[in-house]
Amino acid sequence: MITTEKNIKNGVNVDQLVETIGAVQSNPELAKFEFRSKNNWIDGGHCVSSIKSFYGVGEEDTSRKETFTMECDHPNVLLGNDLAPTPPEVVLHALGSCLTGAMSYHAAANGIDIESAESTLEGGVDLHGFLGLDADVRTGFDGIKVKLKVKSDASVEQLENLAKFSPVFDMITNPTPVSIEIVK
Repeated sequence: MITTEKNIKNGVNVDQLVETIGAVQSNPELAKFEFRSKNNWIDGGHCVSSIKSFYGVGEEDTSRKETFTMECDHPNVLLGNDLAPTPPEVVLHALGSCLTGAMSYHAAANGIDIESAESTLEGGVDLHGFLGLDADVRTGFDGIKVKLKVKSDASVEQLENLAKFSPVFDMITNPTPVSIEIVK
C-alpha cells in the first residue's frame, strides 16, 4: 500500500485548494454562495443569532450537523447587561479572523509559509451619531486600525496584499447594499 502525504501549508490542504480553483474556473456557478443568520432579540441590546444552513458549490449545504450561536449585548455603561460582546466588537472579530484566514489561504496557494499570526483591532465610535445628537457624526466606526503581527519570510507588502483578499475587508471598505424589510 502506498501512502502519500497531504500537501498542507499553513493548515490549508493546498491540493484541495488548487482543485477548488480549477473547479470554479471550469464552472463559475460553483463560486456562488449565500450565507445566512437568524437573529432573535432577547431584551435591551441582548440578541442571539443562530447560523447553520448556507448555499454553496451549486447546492444547499447539508454538512453542518450543529447550529452555531453567537450573542451580542452591551456593557452596563451602554445600558446593557454585559452578557456578550457588542455588535461592533463582533465586527472586529470577523474582520481580524477573515484577514488572517485570507492571508493564510493565499499564502499557502503561493507557497509562502506562515509560522504565526496575531492581530489586534481597534474601532472608534462617537455616540453623538447613534444617539441622534449630531447628524454629521457616523453611527458606526469612524475608522478601524488593524495591527497584524506575522512571523513569515514573506515581505510585509506581500502579506498585506494577501490579507486584502478578505471578503470581510471588502464588505467594510466598500459599500455593501443592505435592504431592510419590516414585517408585522
